[in-house]
Amino acid sequence: MMDAPRRRIATLDTLSAGQVAAIRSIKPHDQTEATSLDAHRPATIFTDPKHFAQEREQLFKKAAVPVTLSVLLPEARMFLAHEGYGIPILLTRDKEGNARAFINACRHKGSKIVETCEPFKAGRVSCPYHAWTYAADGQLIGIPRQETFSGISKEGRGLAPLACREAGGFIWVMLDLHARPDFSTVTQDLIDDLEALGLSTGHVFQRATHKVNANWKLVIEPFLEGYHVQRLHSKSIGGLFADVPTVVDHLGPHIRQISGKAQFTPDMLDIPGENIHKTVTHAYLVFPNTIIVTSPYYINVMTVMPNSVNRSTIEYFMLTPGEADNEKALELYTKSFELMQKVFGTEDFRAAALSQEGLETGALDQLSYGGLEAQIPHFYESLDRYL
Repeated sequence: MMDAPRRRIATLDTLSAGQVAAIRSIKPHDQTEATSLDAHRPATIFTDPKHFAQEREQLFKKAAVPVTLSVLLPEARMFLAHEGYGIPILLTRDKEGNARAFINACRHKGSKIVETCEPFKAGRVSCPYHAWTYAADGQLIGIPRQETFSGISKEGRGLAPLACREAGGFIWVMLDLHARPDFSTVTQDLIDDLEALGLSTGHVFQRATHKVNANWKLVIEPFLEGYHVQRLHSKSIGGLFADVPTVVDHLGPHIRQISGKAQFTPDMLDIPGENIHKTVTHAYLVFPNTIIVTSPYYINVMTVMPNSVNRSTIEYFMLTPGEADNEKALELYTKSFELMQKVFGTEDFRAAALSQEGLETGALDQLSYGGLEAQIPHFYESLDRYL
């Protein structure tokens, strides 16, 4: 058997009070029963371009959304271009270490300044068109042949800023330049949970981008229910999980689901020094569009970004406590990354695309949700408050 990589062990002592209370409330599998539910949603919320446009304008442009992980910008004077939301964003960490967000457009003729979506460190960045130059705080610090511009000044011509906040291991951004900044969804209980999981201190072992022909909500849905796990994942990871309801808490609009794995019994929680992620899985919906799922030696993070009514981009991160410090750890992380790309890419994301195809035929007027899918209707109730 492969040795476990050296890492910070996640025990009950390292988790938040809310996480510990939820874990302590997990019942033995044979004492857990699913309740019946009769909930419905119209199929048009996945196929109607007008509904999609409403979501873009009233949710994604009016509330802060998580754009990327803080650990992608670990040092001062770093830059990262991001285009997953269909808006050219430039994320930076200024010389004081503060995260900032801007529209990635030169104030001369609007050209993109940074073209790569890989993070890098630099003292400044220059537009590839006419070499106007900007610092990590967005200030314009250089105009070639400035004397040829009558009356122009570098002051007041910095990059167009987007309101942002760094919290819980994410950089949250307001995608609309002119919207009133609203970070009310970034609640302290969510921050406490994510910090306890180590999101702000981890290492991005690998990341991947998936393009899926499905409405963004169909991509989110399977991560809000356990009903599909032993069916859709029967040939991959289904056997690792029990076919029982999860322990659910609502952290504002966010959803925390905690469940014992197939071998779980409550006495396992009292084994001294035991890595809690071996027996308990945490799954979060970070509202509105980011999924977090724990594994024994890494954390899966997925941000689902809407591109059109039936197209989505998913940015996946495999977050480990640190860099692989031995060959066995590297082998384990590499195999785990490959497995997760298969499970998510060819199973969960494929299921979303198959559902989209069927819904676009008009064969269904509405979708039905049962007791093992109860958090999906709750998610839509949170969305409705914005729409």
